[in-house]
Formats: sequence, C-alpha cells, structure tokens
Amino acid sequence: MNKILSVNASGTLLDLSTPCVMGILNVTPDSFFSGSRMQTENQVTARVHQIVAEGATIIDIGAYSSRPGADSPSAEEEMRRLRGGLSIIYKECPDAIVSVDTFRADVAAMCVEEYGVSMINDISAGDMDNRMFDTVARLQVPYIMMHMQGTPQDMQDHPHYEALLTDICLYLSERVARLRELGVNDIVLDPGFGFGKTLAHNYELLAHLDELSCFELPLLVGVSRKSMIYRLLDITPEEALNGTTALNTVALLKGANILRVHDVKAAVEVVALFNQLQVS
Repeated sequence: MNKILSVNASGTLLDLSTPCVMGILNVTPDSFFSGSRMQTENQVTARVHQIVAEGATIIDIGAYSSRPGADSPSAEEEMRRLRGGLSIIYKECPDAIVSVDTFRADVAAMCVEEYGVSMINDISAGDMDNRMFDTVARLQVPYIMMHMQGTPQDMQDHPHYEALLTDICLYLSERVARLRELGVNDIVLDPGFGFGKTLAHNYELLAHLDELSCFELPLLVGVSRKSMIYRLLDITPEEALNGTTALNTVALLKGANILRVHDVKAAVEVVALFNQLQVS
C-alpha cells in the first residue's frame, strides 16, 4: 500500500507530501495561551488575515478550550461562537481551507452544512460523541483523529500506558478500521501531544513519531507553546516560541505532514528550511 498523502478538502486536492501549516484561530475566552484568544470581530478579522498572510494552508477554528480545567460550553454556545468566527472567515477569505476543532457531531455537521467547512478536527477520535464517525461518513469531509487518554477534564490526572507507542497505535488502528468500514477515505492522524500524557510520555512519543508511518496516512503534530515545552524549560507559554520551533523541526524530520501552530510565520519558515534540506 502506498502512503496516502493527499486529502479532498471541499473539492480541492490538498497535497500533503510537502508539509504544510495549520494556523490556530481560537474563539474562546480561556485557551491556555492568552495570545491566541480572539473575542471581538476586529480581533478575529485581524487573526484570519494574519494566518493567511503568513502562509498557512489551513485555518483551524475552535470554540471549546481543551486545556485541563477549562469551562465546558454547551453545544449551543460552541455553535454560537463558531458561527460568528466562520462568518468572518468566509467574508474575509472566501477561498480559505477551514478545519473546525470540535468533538461534537452536531457542531461538526452545522459547520459543514451551513458554512462549507473543509475538515473536522476531533480531539477525541469519536470517543466523546459516538455519532461522530457516522456524521463524518455522511458529510464526506477529511477527518483529523487525535489520540487522547481520558477527557479534557481528567486527562492529566494519572496518565498511564502499558507501552506508550503500542497503546497509541492500537487505539488509532481500531478507529481507522471503523472509519474505513463506514467509507471515510480522508483520515489524518494526530498523536495528541499533551493530551493524557506526562512530559516524559510526550518526548518518548516525539522521539518515536516516525513509527506512526506504519499507518500510511498523513500525520498532524500540535506542540505549539504546550506544557511539554514551557514546563521543561521553566518558562511561560508566552515565552515558548523558540522551543516550539525546535520541536516542530524534529516533528518534520520524523514525518509530520501538518504543523498545527499559533505562530504561523515561524512554522512556515521551518517548513521552507526543511523542504530545502530534502532537495539538497
């Protein structure tokens, strides 16, 4: 089987054989990185233009903070926030490839059916809404499926694995098989850095990231300004750009196809340098 490195995003064949950058747009009041919280129309508009101008291929909009201890908004509130953000995105950048970060099937359906969102990014791989797989199959949009142990509320209480890489691979393979049976063709895997993993787990996962190539599917990595960086270096998320750039470079060398980031310009530069290395 050949590795599948393209997905059909709203009729556009997105070639991921060359890595690309996904820019984060948070329309939440409580994301862990304060610099990413966009609340007003002007803030969202400015962020959308920044993501596009700095060279991101995908805009990933989220309205539910998944940091430990964050508030859990209702589906109605999540939809309200997303409608506001999506209206601005498609007004300002109508040709944008947009991913919606949600684990709720109804929210995913609303975003695709009302706004034409291109991709679904689910931190729970269908575990937090058992209708998600059927919904993605019906919508026929690319599905980013992340590994998480537990839920955002308890994932960092006592994360434990018998064998980290084996456990993650078994988790993902079972879900990939279910999606394939439902006719979902475009699947992207996210190993879930920081989600139900200790600091040591995160670095073990990054060190062995290339082992996930066995799935022959695109790989998304999101380490941007996360605690695996700022806790190790005894800094704040606001000071973690340099560490993010370093780990994004490692992720590309280990096979990442999409970098999900707050700082688009820095990540685009990393990808450009990496690409040059491949042809030299």
